[in-house]
Amino acid sequence: MSVELKLSRNSRVYRPSEPLEGKIIIKSQSSISHHGVRITVNGSVNLQVHGGSAGIIESFYGVVKPIPIVKKTVDVKSSGKIGSGTTEIPFSLILRQQGDESLERRYETFHGADISIQYLVTVDIIRGYMHKSLSATMEFIVETDRADLPERPISPEMVIFYITQDTQRHPLLPELKSGGFRLLRVESVLLEEKIVTETSLIQTTQIADGDVCRNFTLPIHVVLPRLLTCPTILAGPFSIEFKVSIVISFQSELSKLHLKTDPRTPRLWLAMETLPLELVRTSIFAFLQFVCVFD
Repeated sequence: MSVELKLSRNSRVYRPSEPLEGKIIIKSQSSISHHGVRITVNGSVNLQVHGGSAGIIESFYGVVKPIPIVKKTVDVKSSGKIGSGTTEIPFSLILRQQGDESLERRYETFHGADISIQYLVTVDIIRGYMHKSLSATMEFIVETDRADLPERPISPEMVIFYITQDTQRHPLLPELKSGGFRLLRVESVLLEEKIVTETSLIQTTQIADGDVCRNFTLPIHVVLPRLLTCPTILAGPFSIEFKVSIVISFQSELSKLHLKTDPRTPRLWLAMETLPLELVRTSIFAFLQFVCVFD
């Protein structure tokens, strides 16, 4: 006998004011009795500390109590029997009802190193004391309600910076090897009276291979990974922020001697500039934009 959840959308993306709909698919070789079929939605912020600025003691006691976001239970079928073969039971529930102030704030789904924001839907088929209950769980993705999005597009902010030997504090080598940027996430967790922060790499994008033309403008458009990024969050117990590092690598024999190095550590054959990045969800499709000029 098996129990499976199938949501109405293949993308599994829902907004708080929309109904979470799907089907419970039960496959059984014989009919069974049950004491009810129940759907439960759980949303929580899971925090843990295992690196970054945490010490040995903080890492040992690094599991922080989850922050609940939502928990709702709906009975979709009263006690009775489920016949043999394949049985499909539809379900539908809304995460946030109008005027529900307790669910006013909703964080978007996010999978990080120390912070994870998850929404799970679970089906339980209760079978009484003599039989083990049957259950299945599936994660779905929550995004901000359209009504809560900015009405007007947010104007991009231009940041002009220079990468020189003065900003890098070492001479720049004459021949370029490659160029690109790194998207970083900065996760901070409040552990007792200390804020533990960890910066980790999300993705690397290479935009140049080999020496490039001088005085050449290169536009860059990058789509952000959905589950590894979310709108910037500055909450009390935790925060999720982002940075972008522009990295230029030069031809050097020294780089061959240090194949495994921390990408955030300055090296003589690297030039790097890191900028803060605020992510905001809008009603239009958005991506990260850069313009690089090699002079």
